[in-house]
Amino acid sequence: MGRKLWGLVWAVAFRPTPERLFFWRRWLLRMFGAEMGEGSNVYPRCRVWAPWNLKMGRHSCLANDVDCYAVDRIELGDFAVVSQGAHLCGASHDITDPEFRLLHKPIRIEPKAWVAAGAFVGMGVTVGEGAVAGARAVVVKDVEPWKIVAGNPARVVGVRKVKGTEGAEAR
Repeated sequence: MGRKLWGLVWAVAFRPTPERLFFWRRWLLRMFGAEMGEGSNVYPRCRVWAPWNLKMGRHSCLANDVDCYAVDRIELGDFAVVSQGAHLCGASHDITDPEFRLLHKPIRIEPKAWVAAGAFVGMGVTVGEGAVAGARAVVVKDVEPWKIVAGNPARVVGVRKVKGTEGAEAR
């Protein structure tokens, strides 16, 4: 019943809102049980499957066309960004089960991490602090803090360094 009601509210009061009305969408998500940090931004074309399984830290972001399939808990840390068209997929099916049962595990995008445009993050994955999942990456294993992954399946292609932190990983 909650999913049906949320679907109606999403279609009528969330999706058609102007892009800048972040406060309104935060309020709607909170009304459905999401934990929304100060300044967290969810864009109007983002699809959140079950808001009650969503936790967003301060100044985190879910961009337009993100598919947040929150069958299980999905958490974004402070200043985490999930760019347009990315898919956070908190569930799949057990292909060995004759009844093809649904499996689900939480996803965690840690503080200052970035899931770039069109990337896929599978169930049970943690994208570590400051890590980057490159555009179109398929991330099915945890990403260590401050690593950059790309490809299908995603593999480490570099270490993220932030200006002003020369000689050390940004922390």
